[in-house]
Amino acid sequence: MSSQPVQGLPILPGSTFRDPTKTSFHRSQTLGYKNGFAFKQTPTVGIGGTRLYVNQLSQAELDELANKRPTLTYGQPKQAPPSDFIPAHVAFDKKVLKFDGYFQEDVPISTEEHFRIRQVGIYYYLEDDSMSVMEPIVENSGIPQGKLIKRQRLPKNDCGDHYHWKDLNRGINITIYGKTFRIVDCDAFTETFLQSQGIELNPPEKMIFDPYTELRNMPLRMYITPSDFDQLKQFLTFDKKVLRFYAIWDDTVNMFGENRCFIIHYYLADDTVEVREVHERNNGRDPFPVLIKRQRLPKRIVENKGTFPSCVLEISDQEVLEWFTAKDFAVGKSTTLLGRSFFIYNCDEFTRQYYQDKFGITDFQPVDIKKQPPEEIKQVIPPYNGYGFLEDSLQNCFSLVPQPPRKNIIRMLENDRKVLRYAVRLESPRPEDEKRQFVLSYCLATDMISIYEPPVRNSGIIGGKYLGKTRVPKPGSSTENPVYYEPSDFVVGAMVEVFGHRFIIVDVDEYVMNYIEENLESFPAAVVESMRNHFAPRRAAKEALKKIPSHESYTQELDALIEQIQEHMRRHNYLPDSNMHAAFLELDKNGTGLLNKGEFCALCDHFKVPIDDPIFQQLIELCSHGEDQIKYPSFLKAFQCQLP
Repeated sequence: MSSQPVQGLPILPGSTFRDPTKTSFHRSQTLGYKNGFAFKQTPTVGIGGTRLYVNQLSQAELDELANKRPTLTYGQPKQAPPSDFIPAHVAFDKKVLKFDGYFQEDVPISTEEHFRIRQVGIYYYLEDDSMSVMEPIVENSGIPQGKLIKRQRLPKNDCGDHYHWKDLNRGINITIYGKTFRIVDCDAFTETFLQSQGIELNPPEKMIFDPYTELRNMPLRMYITPSDFDQLKQFLTFDKKVLRFYAIWDDTVNMFGENRCFIIHYYLADDTVEVREVHERNNGRDPFPVLIKRQRLPKRIVENKGTFPSCVLEISDQEVLEWFTAKDFAVGKSTTLLGRSFFIYNCDEFTRQYYQDKFGITDFQPVDIKKQPPEEIKQVIPPYNGYGFLEDSLQNCFSLVPQPPRKNIIRMLENDRKVLRYAVRLESPRPEDEKRQFVLSYCLATDMISIYEPPVRNSGIIGGKYLGKTRVPKPGSSTENPVYYEPSDFVVGAMVEVFGHRFIIVDVDEYVMNYIEENLESFPAAVVESMRNHFAPRRAAKEALKKIPSHESYTQELDALIEQIQEHMRRHNYLPDSNMHAAFLELDKNGTGLLNKGEFCALCDHFKVPIDDPIFQQLIELCSHGEDQIKYPSFLKAFQCQLP
């Protein structure tokens, strides 16, 4: 019996022989999973592992099927176009195979370890078939780690071949530049990629760890000190842990004594105490930071006999009955340290937490040691005595050397020489005061009011300045909150009370109306409307005068005389009546521009025009027409514009 089945014989009794080399007679598996999907495959081997050639296409048939495109019509299938070419750097961009491995390194010098296991990661870049070896960085390892072999094509042998992804698998050794790396596992993407390319992967292996590193990671043995108190343990446990208390030393009972702030430090590592002084700027003391240096302070000592010298350099441990401990310090209590009594009023957060954990004490409310400020004495401004201005008198209450009150320089420059003039009448029960006329001037630069009375001959009253420039408060205002008169308070018919005297406004200068028209936002609508109604007849009279024809031109002498008269009226604070133009026009019924001299003088006497003044006599002569008639339009030109 041969070891191989006889090929080519017909399957007939006596022509078949049993193959003694076959040991497995199971049917091959046709179901499987690939990329997570179940699929059925055509068996390639039969029972016993015999190769099957049934239903298997040849290579030529496979190539023909790959190049033929099926069609739904009868006829020869069309040749399929070749697939688009995709370069490797595009198809495999950012696709990297990652293998986990290690290599063994000899340690010839150390007595604790003879070799060292170093874990690495082997990366294969599919886009250009390059490889790199990276070692993970371990903190405090003492070994240069990171990039072990930079990215490059690694040589496989001396023939010039390079490593390919087909040469990589799990459970194999690869040699790179003289170092042998053991590949133990790979990631999921690498496993899927290699299986899709028909490579059968070896089972994964366990990663080997460095024995010396594992020995270092073992827990240390803990030893218990047999004694109850161990100073070394106290030092190691409480090193750099300090209790901080804020204290004050009250030395006011002695001459030149004062309250001084200190910080008490209690070192838990060796039960020592230190007292530091808190220095303030410009306190007049030398900057000595430490009052009591760090040392153990005795709380109670042995009472020595009278023969023992009282002056000693230090106290021995035998003479001390009790030392200061952490229990002797508490917030809100006094502690005597080397003869000085310190009152502890606060501590830091670490000290509070230590006392709460160690002794269960939670009462650490800080004590307020700040002195209460003396009761503030309210400064009462004395009442106004009536001398000088209120602002000037108030400066005497603010400083020993009074300073002049601040002035609004911008307002003074903008309103320089701007004065509003009003004709006022004194309200008085006496009959002789009814005919008295006054001119009230309001200075816009300083908000001051002055009153002038034009002198009248043979009136028995001396004219001139009635009230100097001053700020006049309104009735009802107080010295604490004074309210003064403003331009918006002056309208025709309004009453102005000036220090007990009442004045009625009867007329207004034309400049006031011009100022109101330029500053409408500063005046109420009622004031503006009242002023416009008051100046309506005057403006109508001006328009009528413009329509009166002039039979002869005015000479230069008449214009110069009018300017002199206007300056003369300003100097004497003469304010003409606003109804003067309307009265002359009403008397001239024919509109000739001429009036009888008698009628003219009667009107001038009614409006108190000083025609007896020589300068007015000169103007009347220039305006005369014949012996008994006067051209009043030329005369009224002197009263048309009254600028301040």
